[in-house]
Amino acid sequence: MSSVTSLAELRRRALHCAHMEGAPVWVADQLPERYNLAADLLDGNLEAGREHRVAIRTLDGTALTYGEVAGQANRVGNALAQLGIEIENRVLMAMLDGPEFVATFLGSIKLGAVPIPVNTNLKPQDYAFLLDDSRAKAAVVSAPLVDAFRQIRSERRHLRHLIVAGDARPDELSLAEITAAASPELAPADTRRDDMCFWLYSSGTTGFPKGVVHLQHDARYCVENYAKPVLGIGEDDVTFSVAKLYFAYGLGNALYFPFAVGACTILLAGPPAPAVVLDLVRRLRPSLYFGVPTSYAAVLAAEPELWERADFSSVRCCVSAGEPLAGSILERWRARTGTVILDGIGSTECCHIFISNRIDDVRPDCSGRLVPGYEARVVDEEGRELGAGQVGRLLVKGDSICAFYWNQHERTKRTIQGEWIDTGDQYVRDGQGYFTYQGRSDDMMKVGGIWVSPAEVEAVISRHRAVLECAVVGIVDEQQLVRPEAFVVLGPGVEGTVELAAELRQLVREQLAHYKCPREFHFVPELPKTATGKIQRFRLRPASPATLP
Repeated sequence: MSSVTSLAELRRRALHCAHMEGAPVWVADQLPERYNLAADLLDGNLEAGREHRVAIRTLDGTALTYGEVAGQANRVGNALAQLGIEIENRVLMAMLDGPEFVATFLGSIKLGAVPIPVNTNLKPQDYAFLLDDSRAKAAVVSAPLVDAFRQIRSERRHLRHLIVAGDARPDELSLAEITAAASPELAPADTRRDDMCFWLYSSGTTGFPKGVVHLQHDARYCVENYAKPVLGIGEDDVTFSVAKLYFAYGLGNALYFPFAVGACTILLAGPPAPAVVLDLVRRLRPSLYFGVPTSYAAVLAAEPELWERADFSSVRCCVSAGEPLAGSILERWRARTGTVILDGIGSTECCHIFISNRIDDVRPDCSGRLVPGYEARVVDEEGRELGAGQVGRLLVKGDSICAFYWNQHERTKRTIQGEWIDTGDQYVRDGQGYFTYQGRSDDMMKVGGIWVSPAEVEAVISRHRAVLECAVVGIVDEQQLVRPEAFVVLGPGVEGTVELAAELRQLVREQLAHYKCPREFHFVPELPKTATGKIQRFRLRPASPATLP
């Protein structure tokens, strides 16, 4: 049975087994053995009669139908094949969000190649590492980013073709030109549901990036067990994601979630500045809005005149991931927009969110409950499972977990333990099955012999009206004792003063045990973060700025 001819059957089964929470968990074995994700997301929509339905919208007025996207993706796949790209060959993608990204990603997969979307904000040496590590034979790069590749191209052993989405030099290939000459018809490669499908590089908070290898079935698993039962996504939805497509979270939000149900996605090539985001929501009217805590805080802090024109009446649900969402931001967002935010936790390794709040069950400062299809354990340093109320490392099990880290055998063994993956997060679970984030394993502090969670202290500080965001870290003093200190970013126009530091200190002391209160409050213009918005607390530890008197 081919992957294409079995898609109608697949969709009928999906409607019965995962359309609402409480239904039987969807498992990858429900896919045909021969399965290609791109054929599912492209040809499946054509089979369902959605050829003329709009699949992609952009701020500049572009609107592409599923038929047009399928044709473009097929052209990309055929063009890559003509360049000698074969099944399992890697195709590095440094591309801004837009139709070209979607066509390249899905066209590569349909060909049987393995696309690798990467961060679009890196330096030349970073791209050199990614090209060498992945051994990509082709790189497809948006024109604004191509100079970084030109600087390092000559030294790359494996790269054969530099393809530019935009103006190309004579020694480069133009994506538009090579696809214009290619056929809009492409039969899917004979891939299996457990074949490699795409990679994503995960940098975490420290160390060199790790190539996270995902299989053909992983994206569909996330759709059936999270997007449908938790978000209730359907073909009438319009999605918008602040998180970009190169980020695992954004890839689901803005590509395979909407394409899996025949919905529409709004793609934004440029930075998601608050003014741009508010204008986009007002004009293009998404129904599902995906953000990260930093972006929610930034939009809330936008100038009053921008909010006067804002209109969130189309948005039925917002989602947050990447970092824990402060309850204060959740409440301020609900008061300002009338919409709830479903905070959750996911990871690049797990493909998307595996613990989440629910539309009818939102708990501030809590990650929520397990998503269908996933199991979790909270364990101590020896791997023993802990009971309710005890803080430990979070281990997760589910069939969207990556197969392995590319070329990192020892790291794979340490992180993926049989069917379980060590997330590196510290969590506590209560008796009702709700999970609350306590920090990264290497962020936890032992103050006076007692473990302190940075996330708990940060949640209290963030409740103050003047605070935009904050990070709490353990600083070793001259007596080699650990003391918590807070680094605080204030809202627009707010000045960091001795009096404000005293207010924040009093706020923490009123709500938490005395030993959890930061000894110092540092007011800083911004916090160091990864490209995906995660706070790099380790960068705050070595040297503190001068403290307030």
